[in-house]
Amino acid sequence: MDTIERSSGAAARAAARPQRRRRLAAVGTAVALATATWVLIEPVAGVDLRAPGQGSPGFDIGLVAVILTAAGAALLGWGLLAAMERWTRRPRAWTWVALGGFLASLTGPMSGTGIPGSHRWLLALLHLVVAASLIPLMRRTIDG
Repeated sequence: MDTIERSSGAAARAAARPQRRRRLAAVGTAVALATATWVLIEPVAGVDLRAPGQGSPGFDIGLVAVILTAAGAALLGWGLLAAMERWTRRPRAWTWVALGGFLASLTGPMSGTGIPGSHRWLLALLHLVVAASLIPLMRRTIDG
């Protein structure tokens, strides 16, 4: 009995590898596109993106912040998808949850006081680039 259980576990892990690779590629794509967008925004628009601080002058939104934020959001989405696949009957509902998360993420740039209008739209564009690449790519990896 142990041999059967071990071999079926190994088969399940082997079957999950392509899915993991596709999801990792989706994360990489979202990060790469956010990075490319930031690289184009900075010199072309001539804008130094800044986020307001609570009672402080704020902070620059540099390349490292863009990469880490895009990667963090993408990995969070992946984790949520994995949890929904494990504990729900309808993991495809993840798409709607992810869209809701994207819309919620827009409240930061769009409602931030002290952010100039042009910065708001450019920050929103960064959010859109990550969501528009990540959500469809991750959705394609959902079984069923």
